[in-house]
Amino acid sequence: MFPTPIEKRSPAGRAAYQALLPVALILWLLPLIAVAVFSIRPDADFSNANYWGWPSSFEGVSNYSKVFLESDMPRYLLNSVLITAPTVLGAVALSAMTGFALGIYRFRSNLWIFFMFVAGNFVPFQILMVPVRDLTLDMGLYNTKTGLVLFHIAFQTGFCTLFMRNFIRALPFELIEAARVEGIAEWRIFWYVVLPLMKPALAALAVLVFTFIWNDYFWAVVLTQGVESQPVTAGITSFNAQYRAAYHLMSAGSIVAALPPVAMFFAMQRHFIAGLTLGAVK
Repeated sequence: MFPTPIEKRSPAGRAAYQALLPVALILWLLPLIAVAVFSIRPDADFSNANYWGWPSSFEGVSNYSKVFLESDMPRYLLNSVLITAPTVLGAVALSAMTGFALGIYRFRSNLWIFFMFVAGNFVPFQILMVPVRDLTLDMGLYNTKTGLVLFHIAFQTGFCTLFMRNFIRALPFELIEAARVEGIAEWRIFWYVVLPLMKPALAALAVLVFTFIWNDYFWAVVLTQGVESQPVTAGITSFNAQYRAAYHLMSAGSIVAALPPVAMFFAMQRHFIAGLTLGAVK
């Protein structure tokens, strides 16, 4: 039913695994390596079709300096922070409360409400493009960071509720019953009993939502335009001129835009892995 661990395979199988693993890793990293190499090439290499050859010169300092000093990249990065941080806080806070309600309380419509949260994850987001855009226009939220934050919170809460509800249901219910016997109010049970036990799950969920929102491109293009509100994923396209694209600057901007999610993951790696694996050995 389960694949045989590599340690228990034949010597030939282990040798093939050790030989093919570096090849697979290089193939998987090849697009990232290409972007990193493109970010230090001069613009002349692209004009001369020197895409994969040795760079004619190394312009990494010049390219990254232009990204930060001669473009609106700092403003786009700030917009991404102002969009991502409230979204993570809002989605995680709402899902913690809804997960607590759906995971702890037993009432007739519990399962149906939970299904409503889950069903939203199966709707293709392309279908929502026109109605969501029209809604933001009617509410005066089009091309604003607030509109993008509110939409992301609403769209991410379904997945986050699924995550938190299943995590809370795995907690020992005896703790809740013992607190109720002591006469503790329900909100205090959530704040002082359940929430401390949810820290690994909250950290894992925060990393996931941060990555989803920071890397979002589709809704950033649909709901915002211009340097005032666009995040960095959409702002990278500003390096394109009318008749040509500055691929060296776009590559440098892409590397800069990818650093915050990577840093977030490594900073929260211990909590992220603990949140995903907690309860796996029960």
